[in-house]
This record gives sequence, structure tokens and C-alpha cells, in this order.
Amino acid sequence: MLGIDLGKNSCSLAGMDNAGAVVMRKRMTRDAIVSFAATLPACVIAMEACCGAHFLGRTLALYGHTIRLMSPEYVQPYVKAQKTDDRDAEAIAEAATRPTMRFVSLKSEAQLDLQILHRVRERLVNARTALINQLRAVLLERGIILPKGRINLMRRLEDLMTSDPAVSARTRALLADLRDEWAGLDRQVKRYDDELAALTRDDEQARRLATIPGVGVINATALLAAIGDGSAFPKARDLAAWLGLTPRQHSTGGKTKLLGISKRGNGYLRKQLIHGARAAMPHLAAKPNQLGTWLQAMLTRAHPNVVVVALAAKLARIAWAVLNKQQDFDRQALVVA
Repeated sequence: MLGIDLGKNSCSLAGMDNAGAVVMRKRMTRDAIVSFAATLPACVIAMEACCGAHFLGRTLALYGHTIRLMSPEYVQPYVKAQKTDDRDAEAIAEAATRPTMRFVSLKSEAQLDLQILHRVRERLVNARTALINQLRAVLLERGIILPKGRINLMRRLEDLMTSDPAVSARTRALLADLRDEWAGLDRQVKRYDDELAALTRDDEQARRLATIPGVGVINATALLAAIGDGSAFPKARDLAAWLGLTPRQHSTGGKTKLLGISKRGNGYLRKQLIHGARAAMPHLAAKPNQLGTWLQAMLTRAHPNVVVVALAAKLARIAWAVLNKQQDFDRQALVVA
């Protein structure tokens, strides 16, 4: 077992034998690790799932090694005494030997490309939202209050800049600059949306996921980027729990106490699934089938926001089933009671 505590330049290594004794400690650069691993017989190499771990893991796997990636929070309990890089490497190696340890699937280059595309798009969307809020604040200082919605602001902005006497010439120039920046962000987001749509059309798994109500192009590609074929999760509920869509437990003495959702895992994917569930819930609740009956019953005893999260968890389970069985979603189940 070889544990590696990754750093940007310098990394610490700790090697263990079959008995769990530390027999080697080294400090190397990332390039030196690859050269060193090429000379080793096939072994298990463990790392924390952090920046650069997937690339290094794929590189080391080419030499016949077994790669195990773990969440840093699962490694922390194995750190003994004071924290040092050598102690961290030893803890990583020890944690990887535990039979109950949960490992992170090694992401392919295509998955990482898709993940980066989503993150860049999300950054642009957040920048556009911040810009729109600034526009609203500028207009509010001039006594101009607009209703909610990006479309409403877009329709009124041109008229306000040309005909409203409350807007000075200097403010009009600033608004024109902000409007042009907004248009540029719209074009960039649209370009990424078109790219995601093209990827969904070309990828069979993405097409299957996109047929699930409330999933669509964004969620389908985000799911593929995060979980691949879903094989890392033995059960559908494990995916929902990993996404933080299941209740936290605080149970003791045989008494089960459920709290709010845990909000663990991928926050971006959880947010997108909840948005998708909120958009699909009115349509699904109106259907006279099993899912519609379940939603109607939930809405009578829980707040709509709680029902939306419950539906998002159910959509995550359905997505796992679609990936695991490699079958299209059966829309007839939503039509026939």
C-alpha cells in the first residue's frame, strides 16, 4: 500500500507492507512520483480526492497499479498526533486498508471536461445574475422599480434608457455598458448550452437521462460528469444520500430522529435537481398515476419546498436506475394510472 499526500509541487509518500507497518517515507514532485511508480511492482496507491488526483490516478493506473481515492473527511480520523505531510500520507495509506472505507470513482478525461464546462457555465450565470442585480439597484436609486424576472428587465431597459427623464445622460452611458456586458454573457451562456445539447444528442446515456421528467440537458450532463455510469453506488438511495437529498440522522438508544437534508456531496448537482423537480412538480402532480398520487398526498401534509426536495431525491433514484439498467425511462408509467 502506497499512500500519497498530494501537494501542488511537493508530495509526501508513505509505503506500508502487508502487516500495515510503514516501511518507506519519501518526498517527491509529481513528475518524480510517476517515474518512481513505473519501477514498482503492481500495488495499491491511495490518495485524497483533491485537485489533480484524477489525472495522477489515471497516469499511475497505466503502470498496473490499483488506484483508491478517498474523501479527505474520511482520512482525517486516521491522522495521529500533530498534522504533518508525512503523517497525512501515512493516514491515507492506513485509511485505504479499511474494509468499510468508501472510495471515489476515478473520473475519465471526458467526465472532467464535462465537469469543467458546467463550472464555467455556472460562473457566467452567477456573473450575469450579479450584473442584473446591479442594474436593478441603479434603477432603484432613480426611483424606478421593476417587477421580478430577467425578461421584464430586458424589455423595459431600452425604453428607460431613451425616454425616462429620471435617468441622467451619465447613467444612460453606464446602463449601455452594463447592457452590452449582459448581452455578451448571454451569448457565452447560450454557446455552452448549445454545446451541452449537442453532447446530449451524441451520448446514449445522456439521452436516456434527459427523458426523465425534471432532468433535461443540464441535469443529464451534470449527472454524467459527477457519477459516470453510477456503478460507484450499490443502491439508488446511496446516490440520493451522496447528493445530500436525504434526511440527516441523530439517533441514539434505539430512538430514530430525522433532521433536515444533509446537503452533502455535489452542491451544484443538488441545486440543479431541485430546480428541475420544482419545474416538473405541477405537471407530475396533476397526473392520475402512482407518482402523481404520491405527490398529491405529500402536498397535503408537507410544505411544497419539502415536497420538491423529496421529488428531487426520487429523480436521483430514477436516474441511477436508468444508468444501472441501461434502459430508457418508461414514460408510459406517467400516463397509465
